[in-house]
Amino acid sequence: QVQLVESGGGTVQVGGSLRLSCAAAGNILTIDAMAWHRQLPEKQRELVATIHRNGSSNYADSVKGRFTMSRDNAKNTVLLQMNNLKPEDTGVYYCNARGLFDRNTYYSPFDAWAKGTQVAVSA
Repeated sequence: QVQLVESGGGTVQVGGSLRLSCAAAGNILTIDAMAWHRQLPEKQRELVATIHRNGSSNYADSVKGRFTMSRDNAKNTVLLQMNNLKPEDTGVYYCNARGLFDRNTYYSPFDAWAKGTQVAVSA
């Protein structure tokens, strides 16, 4: 099994910054991609940012230029630096990882999710 542990959520004023981190643990062989999703109030969960093993990244239009995702492959960790936060960024942020893990006798794909961390931006 693969577990994801997040940290870094909290409350910040408009224009402020927060940094979220997510660490993957388990018998991981490879992580192909890690991503951040968010659940905004009364809205469907949406993809915020993705980073691939080769370092390439993609962002939702709503966060481009404000959020930056980085990855440490050796530590199986990603960071999401969120700057110039807006009230509409308020929600629960979830880390996701996909890849392969070692079951000792064979490899198996995984698609793991963290429990979520709350981000609140106050006006």
